[in-house]
Amino acid sequence: MPWRSLAGLAVVVALASGASQWWRSHLAGSLGEQLVALARPGDIQMLSSTTCVYCTAARRWLTDQQVPFGECFIERDADCAARYQAMGARGTPTLLVRGQVQLGFSPQQVLDGLQARR
Repeated sequence: MPWRSLAGLAVVVALASGASQWWRSHLAGSLGEQLVALARPGDIQMLSSTTCVYCTAARRWLTDQQVPFGECFIERDADCAARYQAMGARGTPTLLVRGQVQLGFSPQQVLDGLQARR
């Protein structure tokens, strides 16, 4: 009997995990579609670091969702580093969404920035 309970619990956990992954994927796709509809070339600029794993994740997400964005690296591009320092940025990625500074990457925050600055 205890094995049946454990097997049942394993099935419930697997179903919940699958449903959670599906929901996250659904939300990501929906946010991506909304960003694609609103973002124009030049609206989203990402100031990145070559060693920043969060920058890599943001780049991958934006690219996978086909959201137009520009990117520069503070270690490779003197103009990028100067902009980064001038805005007093505290970390990477730092995004400029239609001129609004956003520290870190959140698809919802980027969407909010695009909607606020139409």
